[in-house]
Amino acid sequence: MRLILASTSPRRRELLAQLDIEFEVAAVAVDERPLAAELASDHVCRLALAKARAGAANYGPHVQVLGADTVVVLKGEIFGKPADRDHAAAMLGRLSGHTHQVLTAVARVQDASHAVRLSASEVTFRPLSPTEIAAYCDTGEPLDKAGAYAIQGRAAAFIRHLEGSYSGVMGLPLFETAELLAGATSKRC
Repeated sequence: MRLILASTSPRRRELLAQLDIEFEVAAVAVDERPLAAELASDHVCRLALAKARAGAANYGPHVQVLGADTVVVLKGEIFGKPADRDHAAAMLGRLSGHTHQVLTAVARVQDASHAVRLSASEVTFRPLSPTEIAAYCDTGEPLDKAGAYAIQGRAAAFIRHLEGSYSGVMGLPLFETAELLAGATSKRC
């Protein structure tokens, strides 16, 4: 069966390729703004499903489409992708020395059915100096990442502790993704 990844994220492509399955990539456009009073877990599940559905709308029946979304959550506040360098530095300053949650939802849409899985991880940053934050922001790495950091990049040196899914923090939880592709249909999000 044909599989479409509704994401142009290089990280998601690399992760899905680790499952040794053939897939195609499709760009989708979805409004990623949180709804008023929306919980972070509901937000990522809604967006993952919206992305999968947007991808599925471009293909005929009997095609599986995966969509995913990732956010960082600190004290109930959703940190998406930073708007610019200053926003990235502010996010990193707030994450410095604290434990935050990374939520990644992955959704599969096929014909009229869908399923959604949620991966929740806890990440603890060591305290960061303003100089470290500025140097990291100068690399450009944080600009297109939820929470303004890449666990697989230079920010790995900031992480004191990870509890949960490394691939989920990267943007596509492989356990949950494999479960969906194996045919799991119940919604667990």
